[in-house]
Amino acid sequence: MKLSTILIFLGISLSSFGQNDYMMAWAKVGLRGDIVKKTDWMVNISTRFDNQGVATFFPQAGIEYKVKKWFKPSVEYRFLVDRNKYGNYKSSHRINLNANFKKSVIKRLALGVRLRYQYAFKQFSGSEAYDADFDQAFRFKTSVTYDIKGSVFSPTVTSEFFYNPELGKNGRQFTKVRFAAGTKIELDGPHSLSIKYQFDKKLRNYAAGVRHVIAISYEFKL
Repeated sequence: MKLSTILIFLGISLSSFGQNDYMMAWAKVGLRGDIVKKTDWMVNISTRFDNQGVATFFPQAGIEYKVKKWFKPSVEYRFLVDRNKYGNYKSSHRINLNANFKKSVIKRLALGVRLRYQYAFKQFSGSEAYDADFDQAFRFKTSVTYDIKGSVFSPTVTSEFFYNPELGKNGRQFTKVRFAAGTKIELDGPHSLSIKYQFDKKLRNYAAGVRHVIAISYEFKL
């Protein structure tokens, strides 16, 4: 898959907005380093923008351990500041427990799976409707990455499903689906850059529309 193909797909998707669809831009800057052999630490700051400005802001820290070349579990802590539907910002905390699997199936082609359990707590602004992005959820993500020979681009496509395990109106069911296409860009030195187009849709909630996202991520490895 060439970058031009991704850009064409992006243009078609953006031109097909529905009445309730909306656009966001996500930006992330991170830092990664080694603690001991096979164990990495990472910190990053993410900001999500919509047509009203900053919608969500969260710093995050985590630890990743290399059990096998193809299996890397990790744990992350995230402090969230999120704008609710009334225009007020609420704060909360979230823990992510991840099981990351990645395996090359043929030369230059790799398949990945990430299983995540996330749990949010101490939402100081009070009780609000369930949000698959921030509350308790199981998430199932698959990815396909191809390393183009002689190119700085490594295109990736992903799909992800959100499952709410809680009891209640929206509980014990899949609540959202997310798809993305983008590319990692190989830079000189300890730099990592990626860009993607993503769209997601809440299930059983047609009024919410589709969320379209342009995301860019940069990481520096010590």
